[in-house]
Amino acid sequence: MTPDDVRDRPERWPVAERTTVYEGRVFGVRTDRVEMPRGDGTELVARDVIQHIGSVGVLALDDRDRVLLLRQYRHPVSRLLWEPPAGLRDVSGEPLHKLAERELLEEAGYRAERWDTLVDVYPSPGMADERVRIFLARGLTEVPADEIDFERVHEEADMPVVWVPLDDAVRKVLAGEVHNMIACVGVLAVRAARDSGFADLRPVDAPED
Repeated sequence: MTPDDVRDRPERWPVAERTTVYEGRVFGVRTDRVEMPRGDGTELVARDVIQHIGSVGVLALDDRDRVLLLRQYRHPVSRLLWEPPAGLRDVSGEPLHKLAERELLEEAGYRAERWDTLVDVYPSPGMADERVRIFLARGLTEVPADEIDFERVHEEADMPVVWVPLDDAVRKVLAGEVHNMIACVGVLAVRAARDSGFADLRPVDAPED
């Protein structure tokens, strides 16, 4: 194979049996018995799969080359993490860029004039089918709080917002000071996109392959 062959592609190995273990609002768990290669033949191997509704993230970049990060409590890892605005794909049929617009407004209080698709990722493909599309938002305008019809409660009740110079954000990612997946991937992708003059970005409604 050559570097040109490095492109993810669909593939599905035969599943002999599928058992639902748990069903929740955001994710479920199932066990598949998958036919996998062994030697000259195959064998059935159990694989647990987390079924996730998916999410989006927003890297907002202002005209001073700063990215917007907000701090949110994440109970599973017992940490306050610095993250971009993000949200679940929990409204059936909602276009992903419209969800991203809503999250940027509700969580950070901004609207953007320019939207592009930045990067698509599977955060944990060894155990989950979750997909995340990360958008780049530019041409930002702050929206007065009294014009935002959204109540921030629970993990979102106290989310300070900071504008971080992009180069500083890159250093923080590489220094292990920022751990959120969308933040890490998004910040590095924005840096790469900026360095290429944003020439290779996909349109906001690019299909998810």
